[in-house]
Amino acid sequence: MAKSKADQNSDEHRPVAVAVAPTWKSNMPIYLNGLGTMTPLRTVTVHSRVEGELVRVAFDEGQTVKRGDLLAEIDSRAFQVQLQQALGQLQHDEALLKNAEIDLARYKTLLAQDSIAAQQTATQEALVKQYRGTVEVDRSQVKNAQLQLSYCRITAPINGRVGLRLVDQGNLVRASDSNGLVVITQLQPITAVFSLPEDSVQKVLKRWHAGGALAVEAYDREGHGKLADGKLLALDNQIDPTTGTYRLKAEFDNKDQSLFPNQFVNIKMHLDTLRDVVLAPAAAIQQGVDGSFVYVVKDNGTAGVAPVKLGPGEGDTVAVLEGLGPQQKVVVDGADKLREGQPVKIIGSDKAETTHESSGKAHGPS
Repeated sequence: MAKSKADQNSDEHRPVAVAVAPTWKSNMPIYLNGLGTMTPLRTVTVHSRVEGELVRVAFDEGQTVKRGDLLAEIDSRAFQVQLQQALGQLQHDEALLKNAEIDLARYKTLLAQDSIAAQQTATQEALVKQYRGTVEVDRSQVKNAQLQLSYCRITAPINGRVGLRLVDQGNLVRASDSNGLVVITQLQPITAVFSLPEDSVQKVLKRWHAGGALAVEAYDREGHGKLADGKLLALDNQIDPTTGTYRLKAEFDNKDQSLFPNQFVNIKMHLDTLRDVVLAPAAAIQQGVDGSFVYVVKDNGTAGVAPVKLGPGEGDTVAVLEGLGPQQKVVVDGADKLREGQPVKIIGSDKAETTHESSGKAHGPS
C-alpha cells in the first residue's frame, strides 16, 4: 500500500540514527607499499683450498660465527713435511751462496794483486748471482709451503650464521668439490629487495637526490606485524617492462635476527609527510557522480553534504585537502539513509571519540 503524502513528510523529518566521528588536524605520513624478499648482504660457500682428510669440524650447525673463527681442520702432516723439505733446501742453498761469496771476496783480492785471471773472478761473480737467485726461489717455496699449511685451518671469511654441515669429519675433501663444506650467510645487517610501480619512480628519485635517508619498514606476510626498521640502500637502473615496476634495496640492522634470508615481507617506505592536514576516518568517505563527499552533522542537528578533495590515506585514516576543517562531525555509519537537511540522531559518540583519539596518536608528528 502506497504511503500518503503526510507519511512521506513524516519520514523526511524523522531523525536517522548515525554514528559520527570528529575530524582532526595532524601530520599524515605518505608511504609507498611494495612486496619484497629478504636477501643476505653476503653469502659465502666455504671450500677447502687444499686436498686432504677432514679431521675436525669446529662449528655447530646454525652457529653464529665471526670472521677468523675456526670452522674445520684438514690433515696437515703432508704439508708439514713439504715445509721441512723446503726449509732444508733453503739451508743447503744458503750455505752454497755463503761459500761462493767467500770465494768471490778472495778472488777479488787476488785480482787486485794481479795474481788471478779476470775471467775467473767474473765467473765467480756469476755463480754468486746464480746462488742468490736459487735462494730466493727456495724462500718462495718455503712461503708457499707455509701458505699451504695454513690452508689446513679453514676459518670463517665473514661474520654470519653457518648453515647445515655439507661434509662430515673423516671425508677426503678437495678444492674442486662443488658443494663446499658449509654456507655462511651474513644476517647483520640484512637487505630486502622489493618492487614499486613505475609511476612512483620520479617521486622516489626526487627524494633520493635531495639527500637524507628514506625510512623503510618491514612487515610480516599479513602486513600487520612490524618486523624491523631500516633505510633505503639503492635503486635499480632500469624498469622491468613486463611488470611495470622497478626494484629497490633496503638495509636493516636485524639486531634481533627477526629477518631471515628468502623471507617474504611487505615493505612500507616513508616517502614524505603532509604537515598540519585535516584527517578524517576512511569510513566517512562517500562516492557520488560528482566525486567524493561526506555527510557532516550541523549544529542544528541535520545532515549536510560536503564535497571533499582527498589526499593520501593510511589504514583507516584519509587526508582531506579541501572541503573539511578540524573538529567537524562526519557520519561514519548510517550514511545510506541520509540526504541533505535530514535530521539525525547521534549514537555511539563515546566510541567515535575514542577512535579519533587513537587515530590522532597514530598519526601524530613524526
